[in-house]
Amino acid sequence: MTDRLERNKQNAIAFYKTAFDGEPRKAAEQYVSGRYIQHNPTLGDGVEPFIAYFEKAAKEHPDRSIEFVRAIAEGDLVALHAHIILNGKVVEHWDIMTEIPEKSENNNTMY
Repeated sequence: MTDRLERNKQNAIAFYKTAFDGEPRKAAEQYVSGRYIQHNPTLGDGVEPFIAYFEKAAKEHPDRSIEFVRAIAEGDLVALHAHIILNGKVVEHWDIMTEIPEKSENNNTMY
């Protein structure tokens, strides 16, 4: 694997882990360059909706944990597969199965 792809994977993991561990603003400051484009239709564009989501999650699930199972990099894309536990209960989320809603909180496509 090239150094660039490995660095991209490590940056994506660090970005998500920093946000998940309760410091989403720090994650955005350290790892977001320019405009943050959100493809999850339940969140608005930009870093502020991202920050608000992770701040809310930290308050609602103070005992949460995350383990990164795999990181896959190709070109300038990185996909993370993570095992997340919220308050001692396993939660599984597969965005590949997410239904495309009629209305999105942002103007970006999911694909």
